[in-house]
Amino acid sequence: MLKAMIIGCPGAGKSVFARKLKDKTNLPLYYLDMLWHKPDRTHISREEFDAQLNAITQRERWLIDGNYLRTLGIRLQRCDAAFLLDFPLEICLLGAESRIGKKREDLPWTETEFDPEFRQWILDFPKEQLPQIYEQLKNYRKEKNIFVFKSREETDEYLKTISKNQY
Repeated sequence: MLKAMIIGCPGAGKSVFARKLKDKTNLPLYYLDMLWHKPDRTHISREEFDAQLNAITQRERWLIDGNYLRTLGIRLQRCDAAFLLDFPLEICLLGAESRIGKKREDLPWTETEFDPEFRQWILDFPKEQLPQIYEQLKNYRKEKNIFVFKSREETDEYLKTISKNQY
């Protein structure tokens, strides 16, 4: 595994899993939220984002954390492993709520409240985003290593199987 992506509902723990996977693999880690968002809560243009993402995915080694469904296809084409954290909605809501007020390396600002619009996006994720993600993953199941985890315990068990010597 030299090029991997981590996707799933906000609050599932993608960034935590990404950091643990990075520690095991020494792959350079990129957060899509850090590419897209500016510290003033605005964002760069789609063209700038796509150019930066393209540059990252052209590298020999990478680990990318984030959904951004619009660009999922390009990452799937270029990765050799995809990790989907498909956790229960309640876990994701609690995860998102628990990070309020905490400084994070995967977002350029500290969330001060559980934004109602963001909460709704999480609530809608299983029916709006997840089916599209599964559909795209299905297209690559024969040529990519695709991992679907249904719980944090499953991610922890997977991480135990990885040796730093593999990379």
